[in-house]
Amino acid sequence: MPVEPPVESPSSLADAYRLLTGGLLRPIAGGTDLMVQITGELGEPPRRVLDLWHVDELRGISRSDGGLVLGALTTYAELRRSPIVAEFLPELAEAAATIGAAQIQNRGTIGGNIANASPAGDTLPLLLATDAQIVVGSARGERDIAAHDFWTGYRRTALAPDELVLRVVMPLPADRQLRFRKIGTRRAQAISKVVMALAWRPAVDGRWHDVRLALGSIAERPVRAWETERQLEGAEPSKETAARAVATLAAEIHPIDDVRSTAAYRRAVAARVLERLIRNEGGW
Repeated sequence: MPVEPPVESPSSLADAYRLLTGGLLRPIAGGTDLMVQITGELGEPPRRVLDLWHVDELRGISRSDGGLVLGALTTYAELRRSPIVAEFLPELAEAAATIGAAQIQNRGTIGGNIANASPAGDTLPLLLATDAQIVVGSARGERDIAAHDFWTGYRRTALAPDELVLRVVMPLPADRQLRFRKIGTRRAQAISKVVMALAWRPAVDGRWHDVRLALGSIAERPVRAWETERQLEGAEPSKETAARAVATLAAEIHPIDDVRSTAAYRRAVAARVLERLIRNEGGW
């Protein structure tokens, strides 16, 4: 039988930092992945747990000059209900709605999705596609990490052992277009087989600029499709553009095989989803 690890529950960020410097603890937010980790199904079970749920400094959704600011303890349910998210980043609310059922959405947090570093994390491609900055902190101070530098491998991040995810800043350029798609076994309560976020800024001539294409569930970590982005940069959403982009993406990615899907399926589906996104925007 799994043994429940001892839990520390700080009520302030200062207390959390102090506890982290005192020894190795596994920080948790909503704790939705903790039971799986206790069983040892995802590596070594945690020996001690740092429960951040009562650290109110990690909560809140706000609009600033830098963009949309999300506290690490912002739950998926809060993302779905937030008028600010609905106005400025509805695709994030759309992604939050695909994660688990109501119980998971009421406890699971964006900070947990980020720090858990699962390649199937549904919000993570959106952070990549929007050039989000992840603000982390410790007793030594705070620092910003670009989303594309944050995930370094399978369930590995750029966090130091004494650092916590504090908040996420997602830039909000006025003319940015953003699309999100998730493919799973079911329409709800399914871990993604392929998840994709596509962002661009249209010019007056209809061409796309500042293109960002990010994918999850196809590699050991969420990734940007850099070559495909270059193929789409400065192009119109035409049939010819779609054909070139789809061929580039299929060659660029190296999908994984796992219990949910095969590499061949993921490659085919990723290409098809991208084609549909371009087709929808081109109106053909």
